[in-house]
Amino acid sequence: MNFILYSDVNDSSISQSLGRPEYSYYFVLKAYRPVLESLGRVHVVSCVAEVDPLYRQLLAAGEDSLFLSFTPPQKTPNDLDCPTICVVAWEFDSIPDEEWDNDPRQDWTQMLARQGRVITLSSHTARAIRRAMGADFPVLVLPTPLWENFAAIRSHHTSAPVNPGSTLAIKGCIFDSRTLGLSADALLPQPPTAEELAALEALRPPPLTLKRRFVIARHFLRLWALDLGKMQPEPVHRTYFLKQWYWEGIRDLFSDPIHERLANALPAIAGPQPIVVPDPVPLDLPDTSGQVEIGVDGVVYVSVFNPRDGRKNWHQLITAFCWAFRETDDATLVLKITQSDLSSYYTELMTLLAQLSPFACRVVVMHGYLDDPQYARLYEAASFYVNASRCEGLCLPLMEFMASGKPVIAPDHTAMEDYIDEDVAFVVKSSEELTIWPQDTRIIYRTLRYRPDWGSLKTAYENSYRMAKEQPQDYQRMSRAAIERMHDYCGFTPVQQRLADFFGLAPQAAMPATEMDNASC
Repeated sequence: MNFILYSDVNDSSISQSLGRPEYSYYFVLKAYRPVLESLGRVHVVSCVAEVDPLYRQLLAAGEDSLFLSFTPPQKTPNDLDCPTICVVAWEFDSIPDEEWDNDPRQDWTQMLARQGRVITLSSHTARAIRRAMGADFPVLVLPTPLWENFAAIRSHHTSAPVNPGSTLAIKGCIFDSRTLGLSADALLPQPPTAEELAALEALRPPPLTLKRRFVIARHFLRLWALDLGKMQPEPVHRTYFLKQWYWEGIRDLFSDPIHERLANALPAIAGPQPIVVPDPVPLDLPDTSGQVEIGVDGVVYVSVFNPRDGRKNWHQLITAFCWAFRETDDATLVLKITQSDLSSYYTELMTLLAQLSPFACRVVVMHGYLDDPQYARLYEAASFYVNASRCEGLCLPLMEFMASGKPVIAPDHTAMEDYIDEDVAFVVKSSEELTIWPQDTRIIYRTLRYRPDWGSLKTAYENSYRMAKEQPQDYQRMSRAAIERMHDYCGFTPVQQRLADFFGLAPQAAMPATEMDNASC
């Protein structure tokens, strides 16, 4: 069997694709590849146009092929000769079963019916598909096999509840709440200084004396007359000059009622002036091209997310931390951001931290790209990993930290229900809420996600900290349970067996990759 694989993001574009809605499919493809190679030959194509020529070439040689498209159903081609299956990461309780924008591809039921079967990353997604497609529709639940990728970390690192001191490094920039000078007072508008008032006064135009009105009138009427003499078919500037003369030279002479009558009679001249929106003041952002380092210690919480992803609920993640530990100076929250555009979230994040100040705990924000050794330091530095999402299609970072032996704080909804419980996590309570399918341009409510409980999240922080400081044996038990859970859930062998059974194939080899490949660098 030949497996032809495709993802919109590839090796050459991944570093520039952080934050794109479907960039995680790239990491799923890379994680599946060793398992697929144990069942047949793998070919990775750079574009969909390469699929059918390769399929025909292999068919001529007497070999079967299957195209696995690591893209959502609406972006998976449905007109190929090669048999096609899409790999779906989905976090809502229903799949799109309607079309919009005159695009039938938006109806996933049509797309999946053509393919005849589908691969999903979670039981939650499988239930949503079967509700729409029927209970007997072939669905394979296949988590990404990543447990073996963290063997090196597990072999030389034992998770510790309290970090005695670690150095984190990144190519980019780092923000530390203890050096930012955070203050809620900085959010208030400040009265102008004497120097600023003097500068504003200097910019004030001189009073409109009779002589000045004459100068203004002569200037604009001269321009109007010159333009009139050009005898152009469409004198675009003539009313503009008269309008400028009216507003700058004589508007203040008329009362509002008289001005309104003039505006109705001569709208091109006395009508409302267009509103000029000034260009935004550019942010003074730090350089992100160099290598930077920072030291962390104490009870260290880590979370990896894209601030522009509305599912991640990161405001609550930060506010619950800062409120739980507002008087605790050895609690640190490290946020690894997976959005390449710093300006897209900088002001929002800094405003939130200023609103929360003062607090004794520490928030460290890492913006930029982590290579594998740098990411390994982050895994090892963590005491706990934190997820406060409204919904997840799988959550690779959460699984990666668990495979490294880290207990977690997380809800047990959507995809996380497959591997989160009280043996491995401080479970955050949540309840259902209405939402939209994210690609639905109509923005209408058709599905459900979850609303994590802020109080439960705060309590989870407090209980985890208490465990780290006072119950190290319980911490080690939870650490071992996290490793065992990931071994059973996303180890190479169980994933390989599921895949082989689904396609009716016999494994040829069992050679899992040992290279660590983080999902959200």
